[in-house]
Amino acid sequence: MNSSSNHQSQSCEINLSEGLAIGYDSRLAEVQSAISLGQGTHYLLGRNGRGKTTLFRTLCGMLKPVSGRYEVDGNCRFISEDLVFDPELKAPAILKSLLGKELAAEALEFAKAIELDLTKPFGKLSTGNKRKVNLLVAEFGYHKDGQDIIFLDEPFTGLDAPTRQAFLDRWEQVTNDVIRVVSAHPDFDDMAVPSALVISDGVLNHHQSDDMSWGELRQFLN
Repeated sequence: MNSSSNHQSQSCEINLSEGLAIGYDSRLAEVQSAISLGQGTHYLLGRNGRGKTTLFRTLCGMLKPVSGRYEVDGNCRFISEDLVFDPELKAPAILKSLLGKELAAEALEFAKAIELDLTKPFGKLSTGNKRKVNLLVAEFGYHKDGQDIIFLDEPFTGLDAPTRQAFLDRWEQVTNDVIRVVSAHPDFDDMAVPSALVISDGVLNHHQSDDMSWGELRQFLN
């Protein structure tokens, strides 16, 4: 059994029961011990093909679990790695149509800081600039009421280090009003990863420590 809800509680939450298995015709990964995720940023780590995107699709209700149950209490949004927009629209038009005038204005201010090209249509943007548009839609489109859950699939692909750091800094500042689950392949060992879901050898585990880094977690990936 699984559920995804919009209950008007004070905070959002993700609960994965022991025995929850994800996959298609066969299981890719199974939860070994029950996992509960609260507000803040959690990373999803695993080698290619281990089930990271499958987990996102399952928790958003797009796929049925192979077995077991989960509960997602909040407003879910899945930002896919291959999310695209009308190739003729420029970033300001995309943001205004999806976010509304007020939130789009905030997003466009942040866009300047990350040097997003606002003059080219989406179809002519570089991979990195397309990714910036996707992230702005995710970052400024939530309701800010403590009920939002955002699944980000490989959001750092094609981004330069300053842009990546700008988003990491922002996530640290607004950690109390949203859950972010971020699928990523960190590229420097000292990157802080205080909460991580790790898929390895067909098992999904949760590792949590205030001083944990990507370098320490690397040993768990098989």
